[in-house]
Amino acid sequence: MQSITQGAPILRVHPEDNLIVALQDLSAGMEVALPGGKVVLQETIPAKHKFAEVDFQPGDAIYMYGITVGVATQAIAAGSRITIDNISHHTDGVDAEAGAFQWQAPDVSAFEGRTFEGFHRADGQVGTRNYWLVIPLVFCENRNIEVIKDTMLEALGYGVKPADRFDLSKMIDAYRSGASEEDLLNVSVHHPAQDSEADRVFPQVDGIKFLTHDGGCGGIRQDSDTLCRLLAGYLTHPNVAGATILSLGCQNAQIPILKDALAKLDPAFSKPLYFHEQQQSRSEVAFIEAAIRTTFVGLTEANKAERAPAPLSKLTLGLECGGSDGFSGISANPALGYASDLLVALKARVILAEFPELNGVEPEIVKRCQTADSAERFKQLMKDYAAAAVAVGSGFDMNPSPGNIKDGLVTDAMKSAGAAKKGGTSPVVDILDYTEPARQSGLNLLCTPGNDVESTTGLAGSWANVMVFTTGLGTPTGNPIAPVVKMSSNTSLAERMPDIIDVNAGQIITGEATIESLGTQLLERIIEVANGDRTRAEILGQDDFIPWKRGISL
Repeated sequence: MQSITQGAPILRVHPEDNLIVALQDLSAGMEVALPGGKVVLQETIPAKHKFAEVDFQPGDAIYMYGITVGVATQAIAAGSRITIDNISHHTDGVDAEAGAFQWQAPDVSAFEGRTFEGFHRADGQVGTRNYWLVIPLVFCENRNIEVIKDTMLEALGYGVKPADRFDLSKMIDAYRSGASEEDLLNVSVHHPAQDSEADRVFPQVDGIKFLTHDGGCGGIRQDSDTLCRLLAGYLTHPNVAGATILSLGCQNAQIPILKDALAKLDPAFSKPLYFHEQQQSRSEVAFIEAAIRTTFVGLTEANKAERAPAPLSKLTLGLECGGSDGFSGISANPALGYASDLLVALKARVILAEFPELNGVEPEIVKRCQTADSAERFKQLMKDYAAAAVAVGSGFDMNPSPGNIKDGLVTDAMKSAGAAKKGGTSPVVDILDYTEPARQSGLNLLCTPGNDVESTTGLAGSWANVMVFTTGLGTPTGNPIAPVVKMSSNTSLAERMPDIIDVNAGQIITGEATIESLGTQLLERIIEVANGDRTRAEILGQDDFIPWKRGISL
């Protein structure tokens, strides 16, 4: 595993790499010492970016993380910065076979016998939260959902809406008093939300979550079927106590489709579940009133649940990255990978998603698959996804965002090689398509887009009961039902946006910590969160929910 010496300005991630990472800003003309000799920098190399260790000619392979991450598109002198102008995306393809993969599990003696306080469900799953859901089967019901939300949240003691955290009264008073434009710009409108558990009518219920969306009708029928399967995953999720479902009546996403999806996931489903169909109601007022009543009654049942000890094997960790930078793949992601390995060794479930960000590491993934069938399914899903992208004039090579590129991730293969580090080094036990649940202990791969919220939405639908989201640029997002721990790849971000960051992996870059020590620290934080300690995303009310319609989303 890579090691960074405290104060060292550069890093070669893998012995076979011909790119060097700048850990701090490096000036043009600086002489950099490398194991094979010295390199004079031809230009300024900003922190997080890479420079060529040797001279490249057009067509030469570019290596990082020990794999091909691109090819030179022009002559590049040693010591020159690597950019989108001098290299292009390239991978070695997916040709590989599942083999006798040998894994050296980490020492988990410090965590053996540890437990967390969770909510035990009838199907054997254990939740880290206890939520009630209110869900529309079609976007036509979103407005009614908002009425229910406005009616119930504050009255039941679940704090105010995020929009109510800002109060214009002081600004209005200043304007009426003749304040200048400059004075108005200095008036504080922040009004902290009040969310005291002591004020809750149902103290054992962590919240009511309202999953509004723009699906359920229009588009193609497969989209509505997929939506129903996703919602069934949320209803059977261990963090969910029950739900109220609002249907219009004429939409594609019909109640029987959702019930069928539920029966396939859990034939013995027994959570409280209430269906309301507006076109069968005598009025909108009566329809909403009935939904409010059943939700209240359902909450009385959900409030009977209590936390009790559960082994760490009952954790299902979802792995996500977003707003990645040039440090993500050498600090936050490997630290999360080490925590993932610890959980796998403890017989827990781990889910790695974002298939566009596995492009270039397919051979390694295939070799780690425990069965030939899993390897073939992974390769087929990747090929189908890539072909669908090409069919609409796109491709995996277009995955890096402007923010990624600005901060040193210049090809999808480079981004993917770093992103895959979240999955650690353990064997792959199962390959899941979107909406399929993770049932096996160990590392599961889930086909989702690289889009942050579409991916986290899918991870929760596959029963992740806690997630870790690594970021190098800062991504303000969360999930309605699964707590999301946010980990920064660099200390600057952690200091600049402390309200969204839970764990700082920037200490790895400075040499103050190792991947192993940060991974261990992260697992401790995961256990705290599983016990009920709230994450920054939960405090901010970041309940992002975007179902994937299976169109091309990178």
